[in-house]
Amino acid sequence: MKRKTQIEYPLNPSSSVIIWNAISSTAGLERWFADRVTKEGKTYTFRWGKTETRQAIVVNSRPEFFIRFHWLDDEEAKSYFELKIHYNELTTDHILEVTDFAEPGEEEDVRNLWDSQIETLKRVFGV
Repeated sequence: MKRKTQIEYPLNPSSSVIIWNAISSTAGLERWFADRVTKEGKTYTFRWGKTETRQAIVVNSRPEFFIRFHWLDDEEAKSYFELKIHYNELTTDHILEVTDFAEPGEEEDVRNLWDSQIETLKRVFGV
């Protein structure tokens, strides 16, 4: 059974609209998450390189707050990955909270993958 992993990434003061577009739009996701992203209804298709393709459905979202995806090839119905934006009024920083599920023993690999992806997001969007 997969284990839930949550990681928080502080982002420089920036517009939540910029962050929201980066995590929810096909154009935004193509800049940091996958090489090619298409959307049909609630189904997103992610492509990496020439061979890897995965599809995910949006199971829940609230504009400018969070988006939750479920991989269609994931047999565990309750697993998902979620990107959530928090705002800290004291520091005026935004925090991107990533929730994902990992097989036992693979939590560190999942964390490293997200670290790498979010570093790309920060660099590309200047956040």
